[in-house]
Amino acid sequence: MRICLKSLSGKDGTLSFNNGTDRISKYLSMLNMGMLFDELSTDYLKRSGAEDILSGVPVPIAVDENGEMTTLTIALNMARVAGGDSGFVYADRYIEYIKHIAGTEACRMLVSEAATAADSGRYELACMYLRTALMIEPKSRDALYLYGRVCKECYESEDQDEDYVGNFKAESLEAFEILTMLHPDFAMGYYFLGYAYLNLGLYTKAELTWQDFMRLSMEEEKTQDREDERKELREEISERLESLRDPVIIEGACNRIMSGDYTGGKEILSGYKTGRYADWWPLWYYIGIAESALGNAGEAISCLKRALNLTPSNTDIMKELVSLYEATGDDENAEKYKRKIGIVQNNLAEEAAEESGQEA
Repeated sequence: MRICLKSLSGKDGTLSFNNGTDRISKYLSMLNMGMLFDELSTDYLKRSGAEDILSGVPVPIAVDENGEMTTLTIALNMARVAGGDSGFVYADRYIEYIKHIAGTEACRMLVSEAATAADSGRYELACMYLRTALMIEPKSRDALYLYGRVCKECYESEDQDEDYVGNFKAESLEAFEILTMLHPDFAMGYYFLGYAYLNLGLYTKAELTWQDFMRLSMEEEKTQDREDERKELREEISERLESLRDPVIIEGACNRIMSGDYTGGKEILSGYKTGRYADWWPLWYYIGIAESALGNAGEAISCLKRALNLTPSNTDIMKELVSLYEATGDDENAEKYKRKIGIVQNNLAEEAAEESGQEA
């Protein structure tokens, strides 16, 4: 019985530590396309004690670097397939077999293989091994930590499209969030989580997370032989925390506006109209929102138009302008921005249709 992977693949599943949609299976499963499957002999199944697990179950056929197919090779091929598509029809059987041959070391074995793959730049393969490791031990600190890091390496690699980058970023962020939740005393989880928040513009979260890193890394230094390494990382994060002072203040002011403190938030943000943050569109957007709420339509329109100049396809800003122009009886400009919104939305729909056609 010899079959192709595509005929066995089920729908995209979910990660064992994630109740949401599996974001990256569609990318990883492509690495296994064309892999052949065959059933293991009855003699092998009896000798390996896997008859109850794999009887009638096709397994991925691939040899190791020495041209051999060993018990370990079979297990790693299974981990690659199950990790590439968590909805794979035989994933549970494969995981059972991996645990059968590796016992309590199954997760550690896959983490080790993932580290080897990552060291050679095969980050997607490392992801596949780690996803299977996390199906075996969802709370594994080492698996979660390395998974977050290899997902980060994937989205930082060159020539990746926006969808790929966004999904791997989200996967990396979630891995580090879960890591710090399950292992709150592990300093390096906070180190990378802080950067994940910073990349999303969540400055207050980044600040609080890095403060936890600073505290925990000092405690770890007392019990681990990593004094120089930890000091170097703390110096790095100390500089980052210093650079976050103004962004945290600005973010706090934006939050005040969103919560209804228009005057207080506007007063803080107005202090940043000149200088290094003058070209940051959210600054002008939130000042515009505050001015609008305070009844200053002219100032609000001026600020929102400046924000739009900095991010020309932002339909949220356009919608605010439509509302303001309608409120002031300027139907001509209201229609103008309605048309712009329609153009942007049509362009996005066409791009989505093109991408969907390419994937099909």
